[in-house]
Amino acid sequence: MDEVNKIITLCGRTWANIGVEFTFIGGRDECEKCRLKRPCLRLKENAKYKIVSLRDGTVQECPLHDGGVVAVEVVELPIIALLESKKSVEGAKIRYEKKHCEIFNCSMYNLCHPAELMDGEEVVVEKIIGDSPGVCEKGLSVKVVELARANQN
Repeated sequence: MDEVNKIITLCGRTWANIGVEFTFIGGRDECEKCRLKRPCLRLKENAKYKIVSLRDGTVQECPLHDGGVVAVEVVELPIIALLESKKSVEGAKIRYEKKHCEIFNCSMYNLCHPAELMDGEEVVVEKIIGDSPGVCEKGLSVKVVELARANQN
């Protein structure tokens, strides 16, 4: 695991296990005055993470987590998305553009609109996974790709 991409944060003691994957949903009102706010809220909202190691195990009190929180090391998981074929080049650094699509019942809608990314965010195409799992109803030629944020922590 690349040491540079590890982030130390806090998570609920009851689910702090190596290999656990989670989506960070952000802070709550209770977090605003907490002394642990900074290490807890350093993750990106809606991004998916995986716990790769546990720290010393010291339990800190937390109003949101029964049993408190402990320090862990996490890595952000790659973002799986559909990207236009012409932009699907491994190593390419691109500005992600949300597709304006009204076909909400499309089987590929979530791949075309990954919750982890904001419109205009810079990403790197890490890997071409393959062809799309279906035909784009708007007629676009798309590939399944693995993306990473261009400006990781």
